[in-house]
Amino acid sequence: MATDSRARGSRPFALLLVLCGAAGLLASWVITLDKFKLLEDPDFVPGCSLNPVLSCGSVMESDQAEVFGFPNPMLGLVTYGIVVCVGVSLLAGAAFPRWYWLTFEAGCLFGIGFVSWLQFESLYRINALCLWCCLAWIATITLFWYVTSFVVRAGLLPVPAAVRSFLDDFTWVLPVLHIGVVGMLVLTRWWDFWTS
Repeated sequence: MATDSRARGSRPFALLLVLCGAAGLLASWVITLDKFKLLEDPDFVPGCSLNPVLSCGSVMESDQAEVFGFPNPMLGLVTYGIVVCVGVSLLAGAAFPRWYWLTFEAGCLFGIGFVSWLQFESLYRINALCLWCCLAWIATITLFWYVTSFVVRAGLLPVPAAVRSFLDDFTWVLPVLHIGVVGMLVLTRWWDFWTS
């Protein structure tokens, strides 16, 4: 794929970026609006606060919801917007240099690290889940594995041939397994609640 140091993603890859970015953008937008409503009215209950476990309000009011001194979803509005722009650019025929893709991959790596930390905090510190956050988690996990696969298969990162060969046919396995593990953690964390 990488010719003359520039790499162009396929149409399905570009559409995946647009869809993942749009899903994350939607989640960030809804959470941001609810956060503003919560700041205006401390008694406001977000629509996704359904029970003690699925409680967006509990997550929004936690210290973890403002790690960088402002609401986390505001970061999502920017980063997922960038993802959509990259996807649309690819659909328009853009090809980006190696440094661009490696920077994009670094952003995805930060995203998956941040999301993994938020998952741990939600499950074991905040003791509640936000459904919109879960949508952003799924978008980020999918995005990370497919961007990593693209970067490897395009020859932008040196890896053994067996890894490249696996990713050629089985990239989909990685996000499915990752999301499955997170789903199992959620299921077992509140097993008594789900089965009562």
